[in-house]
This record gives sequence, structure tokens and C-alpha cells, in this order.
Amino acid sequence: MVGPSGVRPRVYGGRVPATDDPATAHVEDLAAFVRASPTSFHAAAEGARRLAAAGYVEQDEAEAWDAGPGGHFLVRDGALVAWRVPEGAGPLTPFRIVGSHTDSPTFQLKPRPDLSAYGWHQLGWEVYGGPLLNSWLDRELGLAGRLVLRDGRTELVRTGAVLRIPQLAIHLDRAIGETGLKLDRQHHTAPVFGVGLPGAGVLDHVASRIGASASDVDGYDLLAFDTASPAVFGAEGEFFASARLDNLASVHASVTALLAAGDSDEIAVLAAFDHEELGSASRSGASGPLLADVLTRTGAALGAGTDEQHRAWARSFCVSADAGHAVHPNYPERHDPANRPLLNSGPLLKINANQRYATEARGTARWRAVCRRAGVGVQAFVSNNAMPCGSTIGPLTATRLGIDVVDVGIPTLSMHSARELTGSRDPHDLARALTAYWSD
Repeated sequence: MVGPSGVRPRVYGGRVPATDDPATAHVEDLAAFVRASPTSFHAAAEGARRLAAAGYVEQDEAEAWDAGPGGHFLVRDGALVAWRVPEGAGPLTPFRIVGSHTDSPTFQLKPRPDLSAYGWHQLGWEVYGGPLLNSWLDRELGLAGRLVLRDGRTELVRTGAVLRIPQLAIHLDRAIGETGLKLDRQHHTAPVFGVGLPGAGVLDHVASRIGASASDVDGYDLLAFDTASPAVFGAEGEFFASARLDNLASVHASVTALLAAGDSDEIAVLAAFDHEELGSASRSGASGPLLADVLTRTGAALGAGTDEQHRAWARSFCVSADAGHAVHPNYPERHDPANRPLLNSGPLLKINANQRYATEARGTARWRAVCRRAGVGVQAFVSNNAMPCGSTIGPLTATRLGIDVVDVGIPTLSMHSARELTGSRDPHDLARALTAYWSD
């Protein structure tokens, strides 16, 4: 099985899915997308590359806005927004939006990152978001992100496997079986980068990937990523394991659906934000001005004044697509007793009475109608009352713009692990539903 970008997800024992199966082709392409996207910056760039290859035109935010018929896109740091304007669009044309996010929990390199301890060369980094720390132990890790050079250029970079966070051997921590693993975020997560005193620093190693040196670098955003390949496995090939499924599975599904969707008399918008794992409060996050900027400038370019802009927004709709929880068979008591989603049984409809998700009755009905049209199932997700509920870009978008929003996603296990798990058919089902949503 080789995906469209030439990346082959590993397939372990069991039946190998048929290569002419659309769900198999989709998960192969998702594997390629994940491999191309070790950071949010790379995910935005890979999405933009695919859109440009399909004829979408890049919009420079510093230039006059283009709202002509056809596809457009912009990249702001680690965020990607694309929009397709139909023939005959005018000041009152509404927007049909899909929102997702490009970032995932990880570690980000600190200033002066090279450390020397007890004959080891280690690195200093900060925890980014809320990763399951134990899942990052004993994995071969790389560094990726962006470098800003002294000449003003910004370059995306990535290394191979160069790091590891080694776990303490059980012989040196006999109590771990009784007390459980407890990791100090500062002292126990520092990775090893080499043996002996630091010679060339980590910035020299990273910069060398683009023919530069550390002295050429004036700024950097460098993050860790797991270098293991995505894998389809299971007796029937029913599982798909990969890094960063939360939320690259939704970003990839939305890019795929936007390119596959038929004509519509509304403006289709894809918004893949950055920094959701940190609360979305940034210039490229869902709490920032990015989506409002695109909608406002597109409306203005179509001749809309303030009143017409708000009339168009009042007729608009947003699907917030993010990972959700499947029922965990080892911890069923952590889930609602009546709503227990399974892998490969359809996308989730995510509901929370306290507006941690933005779903309400009208959005529920619209999503169910979309899934019927696409021929995919729908599963409700709601939290156990004793468990806190996470959130998404959905409530933020509804609050900022006053647009109706529904929260959906694919069922997932091991969320925020370095390697997450979903069904091998789930990503394709989400893409089918989003294709139907964007098509008339």
C-alpha cells in the first residue's frame, strides 16, 4: 500500500486491506500527511501545497483582497485558511466553514538549549500543551519547526531521529509497581542528544539541514516529534495508529473534502488554526482575528457593508472537527453509561450542556442530515458527569462570530499520547461527511 505522496504506512499482522478500498486509500494519504507535518508550520505548508496543486491561489494578507470565483488560501504562521468563492457570489453570500487545528501536545526547545550533565549532552525544552508524558519515554524523537535567519528568511526544518527521553530502569526504582510512574516535568523529561560534553550545539545540527549554522539563526520555534511511522494493524486491518491524529486527522479530512466537494452557492471555508492545545489565544489561533479577518475581507471585496456582513454571517454555519473519545474497554466507568462510541462506527456528535462543545439542537439536526446524505453513521459523545470535559475551537468560534457551530470528530483512544489510535475507516467517514456538508 503506497499513498499518493509515496509514503507507506506500516501494516502489521492480519488481513491487509484491499488497495482499491477508498477508506484504505484515504488512510494511506493521511499517513503521508502526518509524515509531512511534524509541526503546525509543516501542516499548514502541506495543506497549502495540496491546495496550490489543485489550482487554489495564495492570498498575501498585505495586498488587496481577491474574492474572485475559485479557490484562495493563506498561511499565517502555523495556521491555514482556504476559501472557495462560487460564481455569482455577492454581499449576502453566506459562509460554510469547517474548523480544525494543526498543533499537537509536544515539547518546545528553550533558549540556550544545550545542557551538559554527568557526561551527557542533553537539551532543555518546555512542555507544549498537555501531553501524556509517559508516552514520550523511550521513543526516537526528532526536532522540527521554523528558523528565522539573519537575512530575514524563514525556513521550515526537520531532523531525523536524534533524541530520546530514557526511562529509569526498574532495578533503580523498585517502588514503581506500587506507587506508579511519577515524572517531574523539568527534571525527568530532558532528552539525551549526545554523549560527552557538547561540541556542536543542537542549533548547529538543525541549521545544517538547510546549509546554515547556528550563527545564522536569529529566532527559532523548534518542537519534538515522534519519528515512528503510522501503522494500520489488527486482525482485519481495523486499527490505525499514528502521532498527531489530534488533530491532523481532521485537518487532512477537511483539505480532502474541500478538494472533493461539488459546487455550492455558499462560500466554502477551511480554517485550520494553530495553538488550540494552548487555549487558542494567538494571532493564528481560534481566539484571534484570523477567521474574522478572512470573512470580513472576503465580504468587503464582494461589496458588503457592515450590515450586509452581519446578515451573511447570520446565515452561515461552522463545523468544528476535532478528535473525541471512544469508550475505553479498560476504563468504562470513565464514560457516560449510555453513550459509548466505538471505532469505525461513524463520526462523533460532541455534546456538552456547559458549552465546552458548541453543539445544540439545530446543529445536531444539520449534522445528522449531512451524515445521512454521506451514508455514514453518527455517534453521540457526552462526558460522564464526574469527569471534566475538554473543549475545542467550536465555542470560541461561536463566541467570536455569533455563527451557529456544531462540534464533531472521530473516536480516538490514547488522546494526547505520542501515538494515538483510531479506526482505519474513521478518517474516511469524516471526510465523506465533510464532502457532503460542502456540496449542494
